[in-house]
Amino acid sequence: MIVAIDGPAASGKGTLARRLAAHFNFAYLDTGLLYRAVGQAVLDAGGDPANADDAEAAARAMNPEALDDDRLRSDAAGNAASQVAAIEGVRDALLDFQRVFARLHPHERDGAVLDGRDIGTVVCPDAHVKLFVTADVEERARRRAAEFAARGAAVEFDQVLTDLKVRDARDAARAQAPLKPAADAHLLDTTDLDIEAAFEQARDIVDAAWSPD
Repeated sequence: MIVAIDGPAASGKGTLARRLAAHFNFAYLDTGLLYRAVGQAVLDAGGDPANADDAEAAARAMNPEALDDDRLRSDAAGNAASQVAAIEGVRDALLDFQRVFARLHPHERDGAVLDGRDIGTVVCPDAHVKLFVTADVEERARRRAAEFAARGAAVEFDQVLTDLKVRDARDAARAQAPLKPAADAHLLDTTDLDIEAAFEQARDIVDAAWSPD
């Protein structure tokens, strides 16, 4: 069983994906961390995340251990990730990593959950379940600002909102694998849902599709 979860930043897809993976004993991959790791590597090297040569070099040299870097959860890494993700060479370099994870891990556990921006449309178009998780941009900005505050980071709501709008526009407009629901995806709007309610809806969708041997 492969579950593909896509959606914009701060929609709740990562929390939902982790809950589903734990509940069903599925392996879990936050594919957004791959792009954040590439973006952070470019920043660390003093490069420009929007520069194809800088970004592609970082993608080809990426070590999976880089995914453990706490800095990947920062806003700077997130903005860099959105820029490198628009570069075709970066996406090509990371595509195999994601597909190998999805193909191999179901043999080790009961399945795999991957979340990102193009899992259901590009990475795993044949996934058994596809979810597109979204929420109103102002609600997402409130969630992201609360995350920063919980980590002790001082951020202005208006700046978080502006950053999310810019990222949404960039992700939706990019020529390579734009952010959009797969034609057969289940849409899950979490604007007015807490994590428990969102999890219950997603769990029911997976339950309906999965008949383990």
